[in-house]
Amino acid sequence: MIAPTLTTQRLVLRMPVLADFPAFAEFWASPRAQYMGGPCDRAAAWFWFSSDIAMWHLFGHGALMIDVRLTGETVGQVGINAGPLYPETELGWLLYAGHEGHGYATEAATALRDWAFAALPLASLVSYIYPDNIASAKVAERLGAVADPDAPRQQGDETDLVYRHRRAA
Repeated sequence: MIAPTLTTQRLVLRMPVLADFPAFAEFWASPRAQYMGGPCDRAAAWFWFSSDIAMWHLFGHGALMIDVRLTGETVGQVGINAGPLYPETELGWLLYAGHEGHGYATEAATALRDWAFAALPLASLVSYIYPDNIASAKVAERLGAVADPDAPRQQGDETDLVYRHRRAA
């Protein structure tokens, strides 16, 4: 499947390209990656980057880079993840340093969630969030997701909070 390009009032969500990797690897090497299993080295960052792209071919969904429409600057990534590492299909997001507090994660995740529910046969999505990642939990809540204490957790991340996003009735 070819990934869609999604646009919002302020953002363009597009397929990752090789030129996105240096900033992506920098994110994974930084303390900002602590809530996603990092920090990690360049080889592990390449694994995640390649996996995000491969999911489009394997599952019909994956990650999209978040660009600001006005400037073209890439400020992060939003994705729908699945496969053997995920007990359920996940909606996730990350922002690069200095881009928090502008609503980019909420805007991007809303657009990708809405696309997923329109294009894919999913009853729900989940967001796995480290308990002390307050900012990410607030994004999930702004999206209308609710905590699901009975949802299965990812192996190795059994303490994660799980927020469930349901398809609108």
